[in-house]
Amino acid sequence: MKVTKESIIGDVLDACPDTARFFFEIGMHCLGCPSARGESIADACMVHGTDADALVAKINAYLETK
Repeated sequence: MKVTKESIIGDVLDACPDTARFFFEIGMHCLGCPSARGESIADACMVHGTDADALVAKINAYLETK
């Protein structure tokens, strides 16, 4: 799986639940709420004031080790 800023958070979590820790690390603690499940990484990062590119890079680096 290749994650992009347009990836839906719920899809990423469904494919690899271990990635939740990367969202938690930047303050996204509401991963179970309906909007987070249908929100893109870019949209969520904008709301939380974090860098979507950095998060995507970290998640993809982790997924490459799987």
